[in-house]
Amino acid sequence: MADTRRRVKLYMLNEDRQWDDRGTGHVSSAYVERLRGMSLLVRSETDGSILLESKIQQDTAYQKQQETLIVWSEADNYDLALSFQEKAGCDEIWEKICQVQGKDPSVDITQDVVEESEDERFDDMPDAAPPIELPACETSKLEEIAELFSSVLPSPIRREKLAVAIEAESYIRKLVDLFHMCEDLENIDGLHHLYEIFKSIFLLNKNALFEIMFSDDIIFDIIGILEYDPTTPTPTKHREYLRNTAKFKEVVPMTNSELETKIHQTYRVQYIQDVILPTPSVFEENMLSSLSSFIFFNKVEIVSMIQDDVKFLTTLFAQLTGEETDDNHRRDLVLFLKEFCTFSQTLQQPNRESFYKTLSNLGILSSIEIILGLDDEKMKLAAIDIFSYIVEFSPSMVREFILHESISVDDEDLLINLVIEQMINDTDPELGGAVQLIGILRLLLDPENMLATASKTEKSEFLSFFYKHSMHVLTAPLFANTADNKPSRDDYQSAQLLGLILELLTFCVEHHTYHIKNYIITKDVLRRVLVLLKSRHSFLVLCALRFCRKIVGLKEEFYNRYIIKENLFRPIVDAFLANGDRYNLINSAMIELFEFIKVEDIKSLSTYIVETFQKDLEGIKYVKTFETLKVRYEQQRDRNRDKHSFDSPLKKVSPIKLKKASGKRKWSDFQVLPDIDDDDEEDSDRHAASIVRNNRFRRDARAPDEDEEMWFSQDDENDENESSPQVSEILKNKIDSDLDHIHKLWESKKTKENQPDVGETPPRLLSGTKSAINISIKTGSNSSLSSLLSMPDSPGSPSGSPPAPGSPESPNSPPTSPHSPNRLCPTPHVSPNSNNSLTNKVNTSSSNITTTTSPTTTTASKVTDSPPSTNAVTTKTPGLKGLVDYPDEDSEEEEEEEEEDVIAPSPKRPRVGT
Repeated sequence: MADTRRRVKLYMLNEDRQWDDRGTGHVSSAYVERLRGMSLLVRSETDGSILLESKIQQDTAYQKQQETLIVWSEADNYDLALSFQEKAGCDEIWEKICQVQGKDPSVDITQDVVEESEDERFDDMPDAAPPIELPACETSKLEEIAELFSSVLPSPIRREKLAVAIEAESYIRKLVDLFHMCEDLENIDGLHHLYEIFKSIFLLNKNALFEIMFSDDIIFDIIGILEYDPTTPTPTKHREYLRNTAKFKEVVPMTNSELETKIHQTYRVQYIQDVILPTPSVFEENMLSSLSSFIFFNKVEIVSMIQDDVKFLTTLFAQLTGEETDDNHRRDLVLFLKEFCTFSQTLQQPNRESFYKTLSNLGILSSIEIILGLDDEKMKLAAIDIFSYIVEFSPSMVREFILHESISVDDEDLLINLVIEQMINDTDPELGGAVQLIGILRLLLDPENMLATASKTEKSEFLSFFYKHSMHVLTAPLFANTADNKPSRDDYQSAQLLGLILELLTFCVEHHTYHIKNYIITKDVLRRVLVLLKSRHSFLVLCALRFCRKIVGLKEEFYNRYIIKENLFRPIVDAFLANGDRYNLINSAMIELFEFIKVEDIKSLSTYIVETFQKDLEGIKYVKTFETLKVRYEQQRDRNRDKHSFDSPLKKVSPIKLKKASGKRKWSDFQVLPDIDDDDEEDSDRHAASIVRNNRFRRDARAPDEDEEMWFSQDDENDENESSPQVSEILKNKIDSDLDHIHKLWESKKTKENQPDVGETPPRLLSGTKSAINISIKTGSNSSLSSLLSMPDSPGSPSGSPPAPGSPESPNSPPTSPHSPNRLCPTPHVSPNSNNSLTNKVNTSSSNITTTTSPTTTTASKVTDSPPSTNAVTTKTPGLKGLVDYPDEDSEEEEEEEEEDVIAPSPKRPRVGT
């Protein structure tokens, strides 16, 4: 078993002049080679790590306080303290410190403390200041004593000398004897001098003197001396209050007399600091730091002793929850427990965790649940304070308890529901308790402090439980007060309660996801909240607007559809118009809501506002918000109309299937597929999208030549002079004429089979040509062919070329087919003269007719003077009028390989006639 004599707690003074617990361990003194001297070592009792390794310096001032404390300063603003469990251990370490420094162990301080900031004041003083000689403790010397004590306060060295002299000569007890004499003789001047003397003793800020003054036998005499303040005409009766009015109630018998003494002492010293002594602003900063430290360590000891007394705590909770306990005694138990938890706030994190874990094991949450079910308001308020301490320290522990008890407890008896009911039924006109409880609920519902482990997710479990078992209790006042079209109760207390509930609901909207979303939709919460816009209390109207603004601020279409469907902006617009031109918070909040919708461009809500409330809001001219919303709505409507008019003819375009041959992509067959049924609408949309991708709206980067401009202008004039048929009618006429023409080709081929073969006319070579395009027409289908053959020339089609064979300007060109009126682009046709055929081939053994299209390319080509070749004339697919056909990315590499055999086009791009 470890030596308990050397068991210590290590403390460090923080920036706020509060002691931080650095851990518990065992202290020893040994020679450390690295530090080259005797050092104090503290090893943790949990893992054996070194908490402290401090060399005992010769010039360091060590102080021994309260028989179990050793305090010293390592460096500037770096104060340390060792709190021993037993006095024997403190004495043992103190003797070793004194031995290293060569000091007498009987003293309580080993060095004179000199504050560095005040060194310049005493540069002229000798290193060894002479000891202070105290005057004789007599009534006639009281004025001289008071002057001496007040004169040494500016000097740290003289303060130390005076403190040593007072302690050595038992001067405090001699002054107490003089107090009794002066009080018996009613010597008011002497009593006033004694007040000044003891005020100076307090300002010496020495723990050793506090130990003497706060001992049980003379503490009331010290309080009596402090009653005779010269600034007050009559003495304040502090002793009478402490003896007669302030009663110590021993709710559970204490077997530890040391604990009881420590409680009495702490209460009285706290009373001196808070009530008797002047406010701290009168003194210099940290002038009474040792007094605060004295109270702090006392509280730590009290909590530790009670926590270690298992029998005491077991008896306390047994009586607290026992049915036979009367209300008065139970009230005292609750108040004692509240004070106990208040003292625990001074503990550091590890100790507080152990403290609340002990209370949890003893059933403190079940006790709070019982107390909240009683009718005693005083007990309820104390229980709420205790509950707030627990939730602030460990909300997860409370959530775990609530989930566990929900298995066997009805909803109305759940702890969280009792807390909500306490909040709703708060009798305070200002709802002070309700505000405190809303803060507690927010901590419990905050996902940021919820744990997520591998086995379970606290957030999902607790929120699902809360929305199922407790949310209806929280929103009950809201639904009860908004059953009609206006608030049923509009008094100040009801409005304040509803405001608190709305604040919590707004918090839920911001931090919770589908739970609050489903609850708002299913319970129509937003409609009920917007009823409160008719309240006469502006703060409640703003709470309702804040709730709506938080929902809109999420920019979720789920909420937006709900708002539009239920027309939930109608109450907002009505309240906005009812507010009129008054420039107030309500007006600004509502305008900010509409401005947010405009700035964030929430299209669904913008359209809803303009279409529904345009007439109501068109008169609002002092802000541009509503005018801008209307303009954006009209612009969006025009864009949608234009897009619809462009997309409508593409809806019926049939897909083009590509086949791959020899690993390279070729336009091998254009297959005309059957018409798309309504059931295949989804496939149709997908194929139409592919057509749009292949024929994107992009203007050609090349500026058109003069001939092209004249040609396009001529087409535009013709379109203006005569009414063009609908696109669908044009496609129908076009495909009919093409099929008739192909039928004539078929008949012509049959006639030519009986005639002798004639050499073919050598084809033209075009720069930038690719592999031949073969059009494959399946019988009984014409949609793909019509979509291809009816496509007009693109702006990038070649122009300005010399007349080519087969063009209208060529002497050998055949006449235009009479079966294709109003055609939008030239179509391939074959001359009856076999000597001038354009390599059109008819395969009579197949159901497919293969023909080569006329050389209409998306890039300008120039006729070359190369010798005749047997290569077929090739072209890219004709594009839509006004579009540029961009090749697929997959074929870029293949095109680069084939361009090596192609003659580069000239800068002048002449038109290739048909």
